[in-house]
Amino acid sequence: MRVDLPGIRRGEGFAFHFAGQPVEAFAGESLAAALTAAGALALRTTAAGASRGLFCGMGVCQECAVLVNGVPARACMTAAAPGLQVEPAPALAPAIETQTGAAELRRCDLLVIGAGPAGLSAAAAGRAAGLDVVLIDERSQPGGQYFKQPGKGFAVDPAAIDAQFAEGRSLAAMVAASGAVLLPGVQAWSARLADGGVQVDCSGPNGALAITARRLVLAAGAMERPWPMPGWTLPGVMTTGAGQTLLRAGLVAPGARVLVAGNGPLNLQLADELVRAGVHVVAVAEQAPAPGPARLGAGLGALLDMLAGDAALVAAGVVQLARLRRAGVQVRHGHVVARAEGEGRVSRALITPAAGGAGEWFEIDALCIGAGFQPQLELPRQLGCVLAWQDGGPLVVRDEAGRTSVASVFVAGDGGGLGGARAALAQGWLAGAAAARDLLGPLPAALAAEQARREAALARARRFQRGLWKLFAPVPLARPLASPQTLLCRCEGVTFGAVDALVAGGCSDPGSIKRATRLGMGRCQGRYCAPLLAARLAEAAGRSPSADDLFAPRPPFKPTRLADIAAAAP
Repeated sequence: MRVDLPGIRRGEGFAFHFAGQPVEAFAGESLAAALTAAGALALRTTAAGASRGLFCGMGVCQECAVLVNGVPARACMTAAAPGLQVEPAPALAPAIETQTGAAELRRCDLLVIGAGPAGLSAAAAGRAAGLDVVLIDERSQPGGQYFKQPGKGFAVDPAAIDAQFAEGRSLAAMVAASGAVLLPGVQAWSARLADGGVQVDCSGPNGALAITARRLVLAAGAMERPWPMPGWTLPGVMTTGAGQTLLRAGLVAPGARVLVAGNGPLNLQLADELVRAGVHVVAVAEQAPAPGPARLGAGLGALLDMLAGDAALVAAGVVQLARLRRAGVQVRHGHVVARAEGEGRVSRALITPAAGGAGEWFEIDALCIGAGFQPQLELPRQLGCVLAWQDGGPLVVRDEAGRTSVASVFVAGDGGGLGGARAALAQGWLAGAAAARDLLGPLPAALAAEQARREAALARARRFQRGLWKLFAPVPLARPLASPQTLLCRCEGVTFGAVDALVAGGCSDPGSIKRATRLGMGRCQGRYCAPLLAARLAEAAGRSPSADDLFAPRPPFKPTRLADIAAAAP
């Protein structure tokens, strides 16, 4: 269903065809948004004949793959346009003819990958210091997941949009005015160290692109962690981030009756935004326990950290909870979503106490799950950056400015480890400034003073995050949600039972399991199943997971035209 948001007005209407049927769309909508509004949730078919739909909403999972005029595309990353002929993607995409040409070559002082809070801040700092800066992002416009902007084609009244929209819009405009080269619609699919710097191979609207930079800031952000349970691959089950992207970038709600579940404040924010847009949120299942006398000590300490870190964000959270309460939305603390069911799409879901006990079914047409985040690490791993394992997942070892074990590579924001938007803004600036110091020497006095302010902002953001995750510390699950029949690898249809049988039979490394099952060889390139497998292997061996439990990084890391790969060859 389409909704209205303050300060944003739809563009011109038109039609395209999906599976031979006309679909109404508006300028600025993605194919995923237009198809969701039309109720067309099944977007591709697996080799086993199962339907899949929008899941991550950010171009990571490939579950929304479709054919656009016969060419494979991701519905969440492709703008709707008049007259398009769109078909659900078959299990095997058709071959298409492409012409191979030489890659366009670019050189710069600083290349920034990712135009979210960290990337925009890094570009701004680099330009302020006098570096030649190139900023790329696979989306059509800057903002990233946090500052996600309405699609091109929507009319925006800057005086009426909400503060989050406005902040992102202002930062992107400042970077554009700084002289940084912004290249939208460009995705990096491989990287290597070269000549004291880095060369990055990319695909863009005009074909292959190779960018050589003296310093690289990776600001690719994070993706949501998987929540494997029976029914988690049904169309209509998506991440909280995907639901928010539909809403904020496309003015489309994920459904008319939505259940929001998982762990963390983003779920409450989405529920609040949906309610304000007129959507019926049937409940919020939050895995953290409810505040109360039993948690008074931990809760008070967390609150003090959060207030010291960012009192305005604390106030905003209180307002969100109050609005949900006034709207009659049930916030079930200490609960998780345990199962989803439906014929061809989700129609109901079960939430249960995390610690065990009877559950309750809800009739729904959309389920948004936010179970925490994991950084996107493909490029830093390929470049040899040292990793650690912390808070249940891998992250990049780096200093407060984002400097990694590789001298020419910085990782800023959630792409190296989770810290939130405020930390990403501060660390992105510090990374850009550190790159400038490497190449130009000491910063001018004004930038040195700004560096001190950013360091203080990062410290406050870190303290806020510490308090936040104390408050949202989840109740441990009494039992695993996944059954032996539950899919561990969404792309290749590999079940938990199949993996557990191999582990019990002596398979103890990810490569062997990959070869035996094809796990990790699908469209998402192991982004969702690899951490699940790593945890499984470590548990079976009675040890903590490590980066050695992950698959070796193998480019291309995103769907890439063979012509672009050929063009990048020496």
